[in-house]
Amino acid sequence: MEVGGSEGWNSSFSKSSRGSRRWGRRRCQKEREEAMGWWGETGGGMVAKKRVMVVIDQSSRAKHAMMWALTHVANKGDRLALLHVVPHSGGGEDDVPNLATLQAVCKACKPEVEVEALVIQGPKLATVLSQVRKLEASVLVLGQAKPSPFSCLFRCRSEEFVEQCINKAECLTLAVRKQRKGVGGYLISTRWQKDFWLLA
Repeated sequence: MEVGGSEGWNSSFSKSSRGSRRWGRRRCQKEREEAMGWWGETGGGMVAKKRVMVVIDQSSRAKHAMMWALTHVANKGDRLALLHVVPHSGGGEDDVPNLATLQAVCKACKPEVEVEALVIQGPKLATVLSQVRKLEASVLVLGQAKPSPFSCLFRCRSEEFVEQCINKAECLTLAVRKQRKGVGGYLISTRWQKDFWLLA
């Protein structure tokens, strides 16, 4: 087993646009439990193998979430599950991401992590929640859309899906949004934290 490398975690969080509290060593119990779930720590501080699930679609934010999960959450020996949900109404082939290509990208980036791809038809939220339970995922990672005044309907639906996953999934759920060029890093949201700026 490997020793968790969460020391870098404490120095990586900074102020977000919605708050000024830093993520430091003095954390509430829920925050500590989140961090342990993120790194797969056991009670003795050792790292256990885990399954990390990422919801994939054609959007760039989903691909950013996939790469972030691969580089920041998945460790050697972990399994990364790429889940694409096809609605019952169906969709053309253009709506399905090339999962084989994404798997190859993940393996090239981090060959020590096992990668699997799943395509399942059904209602998106219910399917994601059921797959989290079925596969016993430890961490669920979602791409989060950038706020846009020109796409209110789409933005609200996307945000609602992310919020429901965060609140209902039976595992640690992280919503990830890549910052714009010139700012760098990612904004991370969980059940107890909103838009924390991860510099790394």
